[in-house]
Amino acid sequence: MSDSFGVHETVLLNEAVDLMVSNASGLYVDATFGRGGHSRAILDALDESGRLIAIDKDLDALERAKLAFKDDPRFEIVHGSFADIDQHLLAKGVDAVDGVLADLGVSSPQLDNADRGFSFMKDGPLDMRMNQTTGLSASEWLSGATEKEIISVLRDYGEEKFARRIASAIFQTCQLGPINTTLELAKIVSDANPSWEKYKHPATRAFQAIRIQVNNELGDLENLLNGSCKVLGEKGRLVVISFHSLEDRMVKRFMREKVKGNRPPPNVPVFEKDIVKNYKTIGKAIKPSDKEVSNNIRARSAVMRILEKISNE
Repeated sequence: MSDSFGVHETVLLNEAVDLMVSNASGLYVDATFGRGGHSRAILDALDESGRLIAIDKDLDALERAKLAFKDDPRFEIVHGSFADIDQHLLAKGVDAVDGVLADLGVSSPQLDNADRGFSFMKDGPLDMRMNQTTGLSASEWLSGATEKEIISVLRDYGEEKFARRIASAIFQTCQLGPINTTLELAKIVSDANPSWEKYKHPATRAFQAIRIQVNNELGDLENLLNGSCKVLGEKGRLVVISFHSLEDRMVKRFMREKVKGNRPPPNVPVFEKDIVKNYKTIGKAIKPSDKEVSNNIRARSAVMRILEKISNE
């Protein structure tokens, strides 16, 4: 996709839509509209009775959706977080959908737009918020965080092995004044990182960690997973595409627990056949083909998992 909003190659496009859309007349949710790649493919798979509700908290994405799909009565966009998916649908009088698709992470236009503050390669304001109408920017969060909090975020969300050293450098700089730009933060992190990985910018993990913190990405993901299961109808499918190990582990664990069913507490005798199971996974984790990765390097870390509701709870 190429336009004034930037270029974005939708990852696992056909695989995601083919595995989610089973009813051409059904109601589906694109929980992460982004730049509309998945939404376009979903609409192409629906007939004139089908319907698609998209969600995004990025104002640029909202503008894109209103322009690209303004003439399609089957489509509507909601400005908000996918963490509130069940509430968004409830507000529209929807109690069950045939499928939910979530393509996690940051879109290419967001990364490439220096003004959004996601990139350590381009200078811009240190923002990183998906929704720039609310919450603290990355600069504001760092200015108010303790050294211990920064260490925790770098370690837990970035899996940064030099978290203490890097956090100390960030914290000491913030004592002198706010870190206002992306390249300023990238230099602080790079200078404090004693062991640069080959083919990876030394600020990669720190930027990921701070972005996750600023946007509460893992907390929102947990709410999305739970909320999606509330709104899935019988035979409805939840399709999730993750781009880093923290997300994928959370998705994998969530789906595994759902498949186990409503088990009693330990040591309570019960036959396996008596355990109510309402979900099943569809196949194994799916990764992009070598061809897709060669065409879009950002697809290399993508993992897609699918959960189907067998029956209503």
